[in-house]
Amino acid sequence: MDYASFEGWRSAGWVPLTRLPLRSDEALGVRVSVARIAPSLLDLGGAVPTGIHPTLTPCSVHCKRLDFIPVLASRYRSGVRKLRKRAVLKNGECNVLLNHIHHRKLRFLQDIFTTLVDVQWRWTLLVFALSFILSWLGFALIWWLISFTHGDLEFDHLPPVQEENDWTPCVREVYSFASCFLFSVETQHTIGYGSRSTTEECPEAIFIMCLQSITGVMIQAFMVGIVFAKMSRPKQRTQTLLFSRIAVICQRDGDLCLMFRVGDMRKSHIIGATVRAQMIRTRTTKEGEVLPQAQEELKVGTDGGDENLFFIWPTTVVHRIDKDSPLYTVSANHIIGKEARFEIVVILEGTIESTGQTTQARSSYLPNEILWGHRFEPVVEYNKERQGYEVNYSKFNDTQLVDTPLCSARDLEEFYRVQEDCRHPADAQMGETQLCLRRVTSAPHKMDAVAEDPSLLSL
Repeated sequence: MDYASFEGWRSAGWVPLTRLPLRSDEALGVRVSVARIAPSLLDLGGAVPTGIHPTLTPCSVHCKRLDFIPVLASRYRSGVRKLRKRAVLKNGECNVLLNHIHHRKLRFLQDIFTTLVDVQWRWTLLVFALSFILSWLGFALIWWLISFTHGDLEFDHLPPVQEENDWTPCVREVYSFASCFLFSVETQHTIGYGSRSTTEECPEAIFIMCLQSITGVMIQAFMVGIVFAKMSRPKQRTQTLLFSRIAVICQRDGDLCLMFRVGDMRKSHIIGATVRAQMIRTRTTKEGEVLPQAQEELKVGTDGGDENLFFIWPTTVVHRIDKDSPLYTVSANHIIGKEARFEIVVILEGTIESTGQTTQARSSYLPNEILWGHRFEPVVEYNKERQGYEVNYSKFNDTQLVDTPLCSARDLEEFYRVQEDCRHPADAQMGETQLCLRRVTSAPHKMDAVAEDPSLLSL
């Protein structure tokens, strides 16, 4: 396909947009539909199979139709998906292991309440049972020693012959250690079956009875508090807060945007819900220091709003990729490439309406979990029969293909600027040798001016 003159291209507003490594005669592409690329990002862990042919479509009303199709070759082999490093797992757990902590056991024992709340249920129930059993056995031993030292366990002083021998024991109806254990349980839990009781004969027995009663109340209060705190933890509320399995990148109002979806399965809403996002990647400072886990904040919010959510139905959270965004220079080629080593951590915080406690839900997205050229399908529809808005959670993770530039947001901004200059060459004050048509090189973020030679415009 040949064009008469370069002025025809310039008047049409043609400038290159994609930075994928195309052939020289294919460097005139503007927008590529990722209809057959994006599914491979999810299925093959970010790899684009060799031989995929995405169709080029015009990016604006000023662009001409293209009749050629570029070939994208993947640098990955098809095969088993590799495990990716991530700081936050998909279920919200932090993938952080703590080692070489000085006096670790002592520090955890000093905060025994929090330790028992954080440990697994089997350890909490084990401590719950041992706290009562050991206290029963400990006080049973004390009662046995009191009876033994007073002589109540001698054959002539046992309960059947106490009245005949005119003997007053410290504790009535005590025959052996088993009797002392039963009396310990009755005393600690104020059961009082009516057969065993202390007498005025031994002051130490009266003191131990009071001490055991106080100890039993303290153990019960402590263990009930631990079980209640463990069962009512705000962490359990996060099990009904959902994050989409994948994030998407597409255009919204002319800007490239990173989007993910959050939802709540309960009717009791999250009050004052706020959402945050951070990007974790390796960064090198101006002084040459390498920061392997540098965290950069991403500005997120709903359409036309900030990070505060009116969280009554599933909401799509949007991050506009602008100059202040860490994703400003990230393109589709970068997402599917080996150099894409970052993690986007998303955090949802709010107050539980039913309990008033603050909860926090977390998730994360790796590059192979980001679909370029997709947008989420609507899940909220009005049901006339039920007269209310109905949420279809079966479509919570569903996306649809949309035409999206494969270049970075920086290159897209440059494209819009050059296109505007082409429309108004007098205002741009361009020189006679400056061209509106440029060629995309294989090196990222480098664009070389095409020589004003009509032969190069021929395909």
